Amino acid sequence: MSSLSHVADTLIVRRDQLVDAIASGEKPEANWRIGTEHEKFGFRLDDLRPPSFDGECGIEALLKGLTRFGWQTVEEDGRVTALLRNGASVTLEPAGQLELSGGVLENVHQTCAEIEDHLREVKTVSEELGLGFLGMGFQPKWRREDMPWMPKQRYRIMQGYMPKVGRLGLDMMTRTCTVQVNLDYANEADMIKKFRVSLALQPVATALFADSPFTDGQPNGYLSYRSHIWTDTDPGRTGMLDFVFENGFGYERYVDYLLDVPMYFSYRDDRYIDASGQSFRDFLAGKLPALPGQLPTLRDWSDHMTTAFPEVRLKQYMEMRGADGGNRKKLCALSAFWVGLLYDTTARDAAWDLVKHFTPQERHALRDGVPRFALKLPFRNASVRELALEALKISAAGLQRRARKNNDGVDEAEFIAPLIEIAEANETSAELKLRLFRSEWNGDIDRVFREFAY
Repeated sequence: MSSLSHVADTLIVRRDQLVDAIASGEKPEANWRIGTEHEKFGFRLDDLRPPSFDGECGIEALLKGLTRFGWQTVEEDGRVTALLRNGASVTLEPAGQLELSGGVLENVHQTCAEIEDHLREVKTVSEELGLGFLGMGFQPKWRREDMPWMPKQRYRIMQGYMPKVGRLGLDMMTRTCTVQVNLDYANEADMIKKFRVSLALQPVATALFADSPFTDGQPNGYLSYRSHIWTDTDPGRTGMLDFVFENGFGYERYVDYLLDVPMYFSYRDDRYIDASGQSFRDFLAGKLPALPGQLPTLRDWSDHMTTAFPEVRLKQYMEMRGADGGNRKKLCALSAFWVGLLYDTTARDAAWDLVKHFTPQERHALRDGVPRFALKLPFRNASVRELALEALKISAAGLQRRARKNNDGVDEAEFIAPLIEIAEANETSAELKLRLFRSEWNGDIDRVFREFAY
């Protein structure tokens, strides 16, 4: 969940400004970069409970402890709720899930090194506090009511609004973790092709990264329960966005979509104003009930763009949002998978050839079926596994053609090896954990914290 934007408070006086805000993200290929974000669950080593914000061993203490590595604190109402360093940030999800929003980097080698540095820093401080961290898509043990809430104003607004529009929104906020990669586009045509390819293949990423098979300590019948949760969170801001595949799609059409997404808030005078369920169109007309007579600013628009939660999200870059959180190798693998598919022209064309004949019904069948069955979901005359293997082959070739090598002469294709292993074995991380739960662990969910913590 994105933090408050830092866009200027320029008043919006014409609709073109909304389109221009997205188009301003265009970059020549030489300037395309990679930004990786991932979230993880904290737990106390003594009883495995999620840590509170307060206290000597709480989340705020962890954030303050990380300042020894050069992070600068960000406060809200006098409490440390985020960190900044060299274009990267560490932020908090609603229940204290710790998120690294990485810097803007040139290749996957750099983004993986950044992840390793972050996990090492977190481990150093968290062990001193008696804490550990786990990468999975859904909290495997603790109930919704067991999860703490972080003292952030925007989360209080969302906490009150979520139950009005879906059954699982509070679970999304408090009990899910994801990894996503943010990528650039050259122009509107390039954005359209990347959006269509990535949206059609997002279920493949969900399948490969499926790692949320437990709820309240027991199997939940899904392999990516995190992905399922989005189907009953808020239909006004989630989904597969069929219009992306229609003729005429572009920046203007995406702006139309965003204008129909209900608002959460506006930020004024260091306070969040509750505008939940209200219309940004009314805001543009000076008729927002929460702020009558006031017009929005570009910062309001930037903040509003972060409150839409489709499978792929467009801002001044594109966000791939379909994957469960996972182990350190998979955090690197997601960036590699999408960079290989979308940052090489030949690979992008091949990926489009792979998906361009999918019908809307097939795209929805993939989206709806993958959370339960992952790679084993039947598709056409095979399964998602075969689709994943073909996408991985295309991605690996794209990474090899990019030829971004480390000091040992190894290109970025090494980072998707864990995904190829999963697809070839036809066993996701979720299925591995289920197998252990039913055999070696003898039904003891506590083992997942001890054996799979970072």
